[in-house]
Amino acid sequence: MKTTAAVIHEVGKPLELVELDVAAPGEGEVLVRYTHAGLCHSDLHVMQGDMKGWLPLVLGHEGAGVVEDVGPGVTRVAPGDHIVCSFIPSCGHCHWCATGQQAICDMGANIMRGFLPGESWPLSGPAGRYGAMCMLGTFSQYGVIHQTSAVRIEPDLPLDKAALVGCGVPTGWGAAVNAADVRAGETVIIYGTGGIGINAVQGARHAGAVNVIAVDPVAGKREAAAQFGATHAVGTADQARELASSLTRGVGAAKAIVTVGTMTSEVVSQAFDAVSKAGVVVLVALGDFDTRTVEVSGTVATLWKKTIRGSLFGDCNPTTDIPRLLGLYRSGDLELDALVTRTYSLDQVNEGYDDLLAGRNIRGLIVHEH
Repeated sequence: MKTTAAVIHEVGKPLELVELDVAAPGEGEVLVRYTHAGLCHSDLHVMQGDMKGWLPLVLGHEGAGVVEDVGPGVTRVAPGDHIVCSFIPSCGHCHWCATGQQAICDMGANIMRGFLPGESWPLSGPAGRYGAMCMLGTFSQYGVIHQTSAVRIEPDLPLDKAALVGCGVPTGWGAAVNAADVRAGETVIIYGTGGIGINAVQGARHAGAVNVIAVDPVAGKREAAAQFGATHAVGTADQARELASSLTRGVGAAKAIVTVGTMTSEVVSQAFDAVSKAGVVVLVALGDFDTRTVEVSGTVATLWKKTIRGSLFGDCNPTTDIPRLLGLYRSGDLELDALVTRTYSLDQVNEGYDDLLAGRNIRGLIVHEH
């Protein structure tokens, strides 16, 4: 089978559309006809060199589609099933899955390589073997993924909305509900309200936060944050800290969630300073692996009992939380329809990332044509 895919060949260069060969699914593998793919900042980190993986690499790790075929031993899905692709696989039996922490499944060690060590490489083309971002590569018309990355959903759910629940929605929502453990009546600051942060806003409000302060320098994103549940929206971290102090009679925010496009030591320090005694800072943003971005006073952390912690996939368990979030969408408790600012064809993928960098989109969405 042939597919057209958006491929990164070299860091710092635009994505190129390439026709690739797709092998038949092997043991435990699933052939997917992708219908939609979200434009997430994590792919941009690969393009910019912050995250290093196998090259050439088919990008895209947020997506949904229809199962076309399955290989031997596949039990989780069947041909014709509608699925959401989870950018973190969940094997179900490693130490982390067995202790309810699917977001750090051991199979996730391979997501920047493209496929499992020793297994088949389903994608090939002019440059030889091609990897797939997060073992998915949703910027392709077709792909072969492992069944541990496929989550079956009800067929009446719209696939364009369901695609968003493969990354951005659970990562943001779960950062508030699970990792920050937002409680009713708390004050929460969210730094950056793009495709992840806007869902942290939704999660914080759903959990009962009385004040949700969104911080973003882009006026359009501040306006969007208000539509998604932020009670206040400001342009700078200093304004957020002062506002949180004012709203809590000098106590400060109980929780702070960092969902900016690129992690910096400055924003981590700002969040750390803004939370109260016993406050919690949740780090969701990414940056260069070798750059130290947590530079705070350990003495202050000790004396004021402050916590800084990381969160991947919103501490969600894909096999249960993806259907759970879609259930909240169905009941009207989770907004997905308004998340997509603009749709693109696959050949507009670079334009989509230009729009992301310019702050024009909450979420851009590729609609595949077959």
